[in-house]
Parts: sequence; C-alpha cells; structure tokens
Amino acid sequence: MGRGTSSEGDVRSNGRRGDNAIYPLEMNPTEAVPPRRGGGDDFRPFRKWFPWLVPLFVVANVVVFVVSMYINDCPKKSTSCVLDFLGRFSFQPLKENPLFGPSSVTLLKMGALDVKKVVHGNQGWRLVTCMWLHAGVIHILANMLSLLFIGIRLEREFGFVRIGPLYVIAGLGGSLLSALFIQASISVGASGALFGLLGAMLSELITNWTIYANKFAALLTLVVIIAINLAVGILPHVDNFAHIGGFITGFFLGFVILIRPQFGYISQKNAPLGYHSRSIKRKHKTYQYVLWIISAIALVVGFIVGLVLLFRGVNANDHCSWCHYLSCVPTSRWSCESQSKSCLTSQSGHRLNLTCEDSGKTKAYDLSGMTDAASQIYELCVELCG
Repeated sequence: MGRGTSSEGDVRSNGRRGDNAIYPLEMNPTEAVPPRRGGGDDFRPFRKWFPWLVPLFVVANVVVFVVSMYINDCPKKSTSCVLDFLGRFSFQPLKENPLFGPSSVTLLKMGALDVKKVVHGNQGWRLVTCMWLHAGVIHILANMLSLLFIGIRLEREFGFVRIGPLYVIAGLGGSLLSALFIQASISVGASGALFGLLGAMLSELITNWTIYANKFAALLTLVVIIAINLAVGILPHVDNFAHIGGFITGFFLGFVILIRPQFGYISQKNAPLGYHSRSIKRKHKTYQYVLWIISAIALVVGFIVGLVLLFRGVNANDHCSWCHYLSCVPTSRWSCESQSKSCLTSQSGHRLNLTCEDSGKTKAYDLSGMTDAASQIYELCVELCG
C-alpha cells in the first residue's frame, strides 16, 4: 500500500530540544556505552504480532462453504449439475448460479441475509451468519485472497484482539445497511467485513498521521484502491450497500481501536551510537482524542438507529429516491431491477402448485412432509424463480 512505518526507520527526528531531544553522553573511556533501551540494537516501539486469527477466519469461511455444498447436494435436486463427478459437492447449473456454488435455498438454510426472515421471523442472527457464507467458488476465492492480503498486514501491526472485533463488527455494519436498502433478494459474503478493514486502514493512517513517512503517497494509494472497489459495486448483482456499510463502520472503528501514541520513541530509535534520549514518552495528541469520541458516538448512534429502523420494517429506499444508484447504475447493457420472487399458489389436498410470476415456471410439491409450511413455501418459490 506504499505505507512506511516508523519501526522501519523511515521517520526522522526534527532535532528540536525538549523532552524528546537527543543529548550527548559524557563518555568515560573506562565505562561501557549503556545499552539502548529495548534490549537490543534494533529498537522497536510497537510489538509485531504473529498473524493467526485472519488465517483462521479464512479456514472458517472455506469450511462453511464446503459444508454448504454438502448440504446442497445438487444431484438430488437437478440433473444438470456442473462437475457432476463431484457427487453431492457438484455445483448448481450455471443458469441458476454462475459463480459455481449452491442454490439460494441452501444459502437461506445456512443463514443468508433475508430481510423478511430477520424482521418477521425473529432471525436477527442472519445479520452475522451471512458474512460467513459465499455464493460460489469465484466469490469465496476473491474474498479470501483479499482477506489474506489486507488482514494479515493489519493483524501483524495491531494484533488479533483488535482485528477480530473490527472484522466482525464491520461485517455486521455492512449487513445492517444492506438489509435497510436491499430487501428483494438474499445477500451473503464477507465483503462488508473486508471493506471494514479498508476503512480502518484509512482512519488508522489519519489518526496516526505523524508517525508515517510518505504520508500523501500512502493516502492517495489507499483512496484509489477503495474508490476502485466501490466503483465495482455499481455493477448488477453486487451488494454495494454491504460494502459501504462495512467501510463506514470500519472507518469509525479505526479511530477507536487502532489509535497509537504519536511520539516519544522516535529520537531513541534514530539516535546515533553513544547518544540517548532524556526520556521516552508515549503521548496521544488532542485530535486523536477528538476523533475517538466522535467516532465512538457515531458508531453507537448509527447501530441503534439502524437496528430500530430495520426491526420496524422500514425500507430505506422509500426515504431516499436516489440511493439505489449507489449499488447499481443501469445502462444499456444491464438492468438493475431485482428478479421477482413472487409465486402464485394453488392447493389440492396435500399437493401444492407453485407458479413463478416472473418466469411462468410451474411445479408441484407435496405438503405432507412440511413442518413450517409458510417458510418452506417461500424457499420453494425462491428456488423455482431462480
């Protein structure tokens, strides 16, 4: 990302006299030069952590995807599965899922974000479970490579205690904004959490501004990467509201949990051999405290307001006529209209006939084995219209 940390020796002391100024020692030829603070020649002001949590997250996502494919069991429901030699791990037909993955019904069973189930079915846990699910091999491959690239770097710098909650809370923020704006389809993926890490990297650069070299180059590089990723989100079938929600949440969280002291070790790190600083102080600056307070308040208020609006059944699009363009911009090449998942039903004894209003497909089902008819009929409608 073009970022240079002070532990690599990129920051230089300004040479002013004061509490952190460098003073020459009164050398005594019979005495040894006192060792530099830190127990070695390489003084490191911040601990470097071994990254294990982010790889664990990657493993967890992959395991959940494998389990979802096992539960999906395409050959049991279709005769045109992709790579059918894989048996029950084969993929749904590409016309149903072009990402090489399970059906939408399986994703719903596994915990995909569906607003109707969250609001009317008291299944708020879907706001969290959806971030561990992926729609296909292409989807999970792109997300996990990004997570390894971004997450490991952050965990090395700040440790699992900070990065773990950041990942989960940012993912929750992405799910919440997605649920408020996208209510006609299900949503899965770790993209909200990933954009949270990007948002945190940006706020961390801002709040720890004085300890970085090549500040503006690092800032420009990061902003360009974020802008490109958000721009991709305006394509159809991409949940850009989850990206935006995760990014905003991570941006504010970065000011709260990734704050670092700004100076005190710099003169000691760069002092020539035979010199030492009078004192080493770790001090936070006033603007860091201000950003911390504002961000903490924004996070608490944002989550409370968002959850209240969601469980009241509010559709945010009704109050923002242009916001849908943030997730998809229609062109002559594609449409942004969601596919209908509404079905006409007719019943004869234990036999249920469903007709998808969007495609006109019709199929009969046996009601005798259904334990939760309303929920299962909706899932069958989603499968039929898919």
